[in-house]
Amino acid sequence: MANKFRASFTTRAFNTIVTSLLRAGIKIGNMTLLTVRGRKTGQPRTTPVYIVEQEGQRWVSSPYGEVDWVRNLRAAREATLTRGSKIEQIVVTELGTKEAAVILKQILGSAPSFLLKYYDVTPTAPLEEFEREAVRHPTFSIQGAAH
Repeated sequence: MANKFRASFTTRAFNTIVTSLLRAGIKIGNMTLLTVRGRKTGQPRTTPVYIVEQEGQRWVSSPYGEVDWVRNLRAAREATLTRGSKIEQIVVTELGTKEAAVILKQILGSAPSFLLKYYDVTPTAPLEEFEREAVRHPTFSIQGAAH
């Protein structure tokens, strides 16, 4: 069974460093800052996320499962992506398990090894196993707010 995510001191420290670097405009792969309004407080909440891009389409998925930013994004359905001075307003649509499975398979194909412990599938597993896994890893399609 995959590990359940708990934000350790190391994770929080890593996120703080990555957030600072992204705010400064330093490119770290396809990472960017996701800012979404808190569903309870209404205050903006920012977290670094990995954006998957393919053929002009973009997605964001939670390797850690249903964490706060996922619940906030579900409620708001809109957010901001920021890297340095580049700010983009977005709207999102949560994918169903069949659509999300394809994206998860792509993500795991290039995911850092420390993330693999949060999945009950391997990158080479058949798509049917990814469909079962997609229930635990919410995945959203990203569109610019202008669409």
